[in-house]
Amino acid sequence: MSVTRDKLQSASRQKPNTNKFSLGQNEFAKRRRDLMACMEPNSIAILPSAKEVRRNSDTQYPFRQDSDFFYLTGFPEPEAVIVLIPGRKHGEYVLFCRERDPEKELWNGYRAGQEGACEQYGADDAFPIGDIDEILPGLLEGRERVYYALGKDAEFDKHVMEWVNTIRSKVRAGAIPPGEFLDLDHFLHELRLFKSASEIKVMKQAAKISALAHKHAMQICKPGMMEYQLEGEILHKCSMAGSRHPAYNSIVGGGKNGCVLHYNDNNMPLNDGDLVLIDAGCELEHYASDITRTFPINGKFSTEQKALYELVLAAQQAAFSKIKPGNHWNEPHDAAVKTITQGLIELKLLKGTLKQNLEQMTYRDFYMHRTGHWLGMDVHDVGDYKVGTEWRVLEPGMVLTVEPGIYVSPNNKKVSAKWRGIGIRIEDDVLVTRNGFEVLTDDAPKRIDEIEALMAS
Repeated sequence: MSVTRDKLQSASRQKPNTNKFSLGQNEFAKRRRDLMACMEPNSIAILPSAKEVRRNSDTQYPFRQDSDFFYLTGFPEPEAVIVLIPGRKHGEYVLFCRERDPEKELWNGYRAGQEGACEQYGADDAFPIGDIDEILPGLLEGRERVYYALGKDAEFDKHVMEWVNTIRSKVRAGAIPPGEFLDLDHFLHELRLFKSASEIKVMKQAAKISALAHKHAMQICKPGMMEYQLEGEILHKCSMAGSRHPAYNSIVGGGKNGCVLHYNDNNMPLNDGDLVLIDAGCELEHYASDITRTFPINGKFSTEQKALYELVLAAQQAAFSKIKPGNHWNEPHDAAVKTITQGLIELKLLKGTLKQNLEQMTYRDFYMHRTGHWLGMDVHDVGDYKVGTEWRVLEPGMVLTVEPGIYVSPNNKKVSAKWRGIGIRIEDDVLVTRNGFEVLTDDAPKRIDEIEALMAS
């Protein structure tokens, strides 16, 4: 049976308070309106929630809602489907979700149910997820277009086609099936690329928490610790400051492990004389932060470490100088590459002219990744980097990372042994503003004198 807002006052049983997020329902409602404004007349949008994932035996990974689904609803439960129908007389926002079940809730936690879906999460109409096969074909029937992300979930794709085929089977009785499928992601991800004031506020807080954790790691680091112990200190600091989960698997790479871009074994000792590269950030209310800092385990940079570190820091500053509305996405990367390449030539790690090395991309032996990525609800957030064949122009409200690095492989026989095994990356989260940019993660020290003074204290 359906539950609508009109019936809420007559609902007799107590409903759990499951909405634990600071973003209010007005924010989610605006997002739904913005998406429906992009949709063609007489259309419908369908989006399933994330699924619970088994870890082993009868245990599961902590549930994390699909970012697109959460962006539109704030609804934190699995086994749910959102349907948006612009202009529907009985309400444009329909949510299918689990029913209340006292016995299951005793074991696995509270559910919003259909009443909570309307009262707490703003649905105009809510149905049990078990009734979706009976109800959704009726919502699809007569709609000309379906906005849906085909190919992301093969199992749910099958259900969608079954619902469409149910309508097709009744064509002789006058039923009208949808005639066109459009990619929901194209429109939804464009909206997600531009952060609202409320989103920016959450992201700033996430950045502040992560910066505090990186600062703490510098203060307590010492030779003989294990990489995972430093990781544990970071996670603990983030948790105590209000973040329940990391935004991604933390990287804590001591010595040559810092040259492995996605290293996350984090199971080796931290040795005197080495650097440690920490790439770690917390997630706060579904929004990610992403910081990398590199510092000496014993608190003092060696001559070679200092030379490469200063070069990476200069490359980051060069990239920052290109972040402003009107510049295109690749300009910060080009500036970082040019700075790093020139510096490697001056340090004699590369030979030849700047022009020759840029053309031959010899710098890729030391700097093989891009200078940044979009940041938001996902650590590598959605949004096109090119529009057609042209790099995207930066606009206010976009958030990106800036993370140049230099990695001298321990197996690189082309350079002197004194450089080998040094891996350095410096990463910050940056908001594009009307007049330029704002670094959200500046609370995490990155100047050599700051780092050494902090570690000495």
